[in-house]
Amino acid sequence: PSVVTIHDLSIILHSETHDQYLLRRALRRMPTMARKAQMIITPSESVRSEVCEHLGITADKVVAIPHAARRSFSQALHSETVSVTSRLEIEDDFLLFVGTIEPRKNLLTLVRALDEIYLTTDLRPQLVIAGKEGWLTEELFSYLKGLGLRERVRFTGNLADNDLRALYSTCRVFIYPSLYEGFGLPLLEAMACGAPVIASRIPSLMETAGNAACFVGAEDYGELAQNIVRLLKDSGERQQLSLAGLQRAREFSWESTAAATLNTYRQVLKKKGS
Repeated sequence: PSVVTIHDLSIILHSETHDQYLLRRALRRMPTMARKAQMIITPSESVRSEVCEHLGITADKVVAIPHAARRSFSQALHSETVSVTSRLEIEDDFLLFVGTIEPRKNLLTLVRALDEIYLTTDLRPQLVIAGKEGWLTEELFSYLKGLGLRERVRFTGNLADNDLRALYSTCRVFIYPSLYEGFGLPLLEAMACGAPVIASRIPSLMETAGNAACFVGAEDYGELAQNIVRLLKDSGERQQLSLAGLQRAREFSWESTAAATLNTYRQVLKKKGS
């Protein structure tokens, strides 16, 4: 008996954002694995629905078990964050994105929003992008160079949890403009550290964040810019989102995830033995 976990269906739904070799392998293997498995685990109800629709799997064979932020992600004291921001050359007023630099993360829309803010307001927030460089990044870097914004965008590469915790805890706004996600774990990590969050208005992120984030059209850089400006100027709304995010993050735990996963495996074994 087997249980397969499918974290997302971006390889099918957004195939243009993936390496072609990985795409061919996944399209060959994933449907077969899904059909042969006794149960399938997904991290969200939105992916559960997609698996049923696009892989032709019956609903009773798929269970959604959400992820959680690790315990290391919690609000850091200001004294703990000063050395981190200084070492990484990060300014006091900064916007934060965390994730792999790849087309699906939709960083072009975020950069366009930043340019809009610079052109239409007197605000000059620094944009910090924390994460490894993935694939198909040429367009993003060329666009930044063309706009002359490269010096206002800080690429940190991969960071240790303590460094991420410091950035989550001190950013003015955490922004997650992804075109597609299976769950959106960085969003939940940011909430657990008290960051006010703006995210794409897509099913999985809305499911994960609930009412604790500000949602915008995934590719509407104007709407994103307007909401960033509003939050930068309104400390009261930032505080409200921060508190709502902290409360929302507490609804998830890896203990609950582990228990539900174990229960799924036990059910499969029980059915196989009966």
